[in-house]
Amino acid sequence: MPRATRDGGSAALALVALVMVACVAGVGAWLWVMGPETLPLGPSSVTVALPPPLAPLSAAALPSAPPLAPALPQTAAPQSAVAVPPPAPTVAPSAPSTPSRATPAAPLPVPKPKPPRVAALAPAPPNPDLIERGRQGPLPRIAPDGRRPWQVYARPFDRDDGRPRIAIVIDELGLSGAATQAAIQDLPGEITLAFSPFSPDLANDIALARVAGHEVLLGLPMAPVAAGGEAGPRALETSLTRAQNLSRLDWMMSRVQGYVGVTDFAGGRFTASAREMRPILLEIRKRGLMFFDSRASASEVGVRLARALGVPVAASDRVIDRKAARDAIDAELAALEQEARRTGRAIGLGFPYPVTIERVALWARKLRGKGIVLAPVSAMVPLERAAAAREAHRG
Repeated sequence: MPRATRDGGSAALALVALVMVACVAGVGAWLWVMGPETLPLGPSSVTVALPPPLAPLSAAALPSAPPLAPALPQTAAPQSAVAVPPPAPTVAPSAPSTPSRATPAAPLPVPKPKPPRVAALAPAPPNPDLIERGRQGPLPRIAPDGRRPWQVYARPFDRDDGRPRIAIVIDELGLSGAATQAAIQDLPGEITLAFSPFSPDLANDIALARVAGHEVLLGLPMAPVAAGGEAGPRALETSLTRAQNLSRLDWMMSRVQGYVGVTDFAGGRFTASAREMRPILLEIRKRGLMFFDSRASASEVGVRLARALGVPVAASDRVIDRKAARDAIDAELAALEQEARRTGRAIGLGFPYPVTIERVALWARKLRGKGIVLAPVSAMVPLERAAAAREAHRG
């Protein structure tokens, strides 16, 4: 046979052998992936048996080594069998272990909340039993059961408190919004506030003052001492008739409800006249109100007449801000303390200057440690009556 023919035949046989090896390798790889399968090969077949699946391991068996996989059984075949390596044993996932509980860290200290500031008790709201319809608006009156506005609308106070008492009245509020709000918000509730009837927002101002715990007075503009002085378009005048002044009084008292009484505003000339004051005080008594005399003049007519007529009355002892300066106001407040210790009571009158509000607020905070109690002006009425009785006894 020629050499070229032999070389060609050998190459062909080698190629066939390579193809067969590749086929067998491919079949083996496919069986490795797919598991036991039966391949049809004509009259006979090649069967590859895979091991049975392993039973899941319990959590208790995890610490020990897992059992070995059983040996792969060999199955005889008429033709050569393809041996496939067994798959790696599968280990069932272990049950999740319970994590150990860490000791909780100690909670950070939480500061104790401060006790809420107790708001001062507000006087009672306007009571329908204490109001009657007037020709110019609602007017205060004595209730059918005898209750009087000056007592019902008074700021609560312990009348049995035996300490010396001081009352402070801040007058002429309502004409300046900023000054009015400062007095309502910055001064303690024991301070009595007096409002002008000409305030553009009188009802709201008085409502806010009472919510803050302040006792309220209504100012009555009256003829001043100075000739030609003006107290307002509806002021009580010595030149008017009794009926005219009472009509003006009704208008002022009908502007708002909830006040304990009235006070004179710039009324030095009017309050010094018994003839002019008598019908006014009688109307005040009829309405169940008190009268606070600001002592706009040196005359004692208003106070003495009110006592004689049975009108609940209190009177100012001194103006605390005649000179609106810190040192001067502090000196006047100190003088009130001396008067209270000497007589058991003292009343100061001030105006809504910023420096007055500042000094009174500071002074009131320090007063508690001095054995003197700050009182609303209505709490001074019983002391005024006792003082009047002592004067009458001496006379």
